[in-house]
Amino acid sequence: MNLILLGGPGAGKGTQAKKLIDKYQIPQISTGDILRAAVKEGTPMGKKAKEFMDAGKLVPDEVVIGIIKDRLAQPDCKKGFILDGFPRTVPQAEALDKVLAGLGTKLDHVVSIDVPEEDLVTRLCGRRTCKNPDCGQMYHIKYTPPKKEGICDKCGSELYQRDDDNETTVRSRLATYNQATRPLIDYYRAKGLVRPIAGVGSIDNIFNKIVGILGN
Repeated sequence: MNLILLGGPGAGKGTQAKKLIDKYQIPQISTGDILRAAVKEGTPMGKKAKEFMDAGKLVPDEVVIGIIKDRLAQPDCKKGFILDGFPRTVPQAEALDKVLAGLGTKLDHVVSIDVPEEDLVTRLCGRRTCKNPDCGQMYHIKYTPPKKEGICDKCGSELYQRDDDNETTVRSRLATYNQATRPLIDYYRAKGLVRPIAGVGSIDNIFNKIVGILGN
């Protein structure tokens, strides 16, 4: 089963991906992870990517797609995969279609975890993290608050809000996501692949909705 997970920042893609990996025994393919791995391993595409990264430039689509093609050709993807963070644009989606056709496979589902924007703002702006690097426990001021405000339950260290979790930055990230993703949804909807899931409720409830659509 070949999946793409879509959802705005804070929609819970990472959490659901972990549960899907456990259930279906297929790998999650994160663009950032495989890019770093290709650079570390010194693959031909990794070397090309490193040239751009060392120069402080964005890695161009053709290099990213080459790295994804190499990853999808590996044996552990034969049963399927979960793509997270790619594609981000319609041209990338079109290039992915060609890569998959070349590998003799195709996408089965594009799972879109839909959460109202104000809920995403609340989720992200309310996150707090323990300052102790050996702990790193995470909290939410509304959903999972610490027993004592601003203090970690586990180690007693101070909690802090990440710079990118302030409201101005969060709304900017959501605007960028919406601008890039709306055309993607339309692209995959025209192919009959989009499976919208209401991303509200408990983690298990949302997971059960996804499995209900994907099947066993």
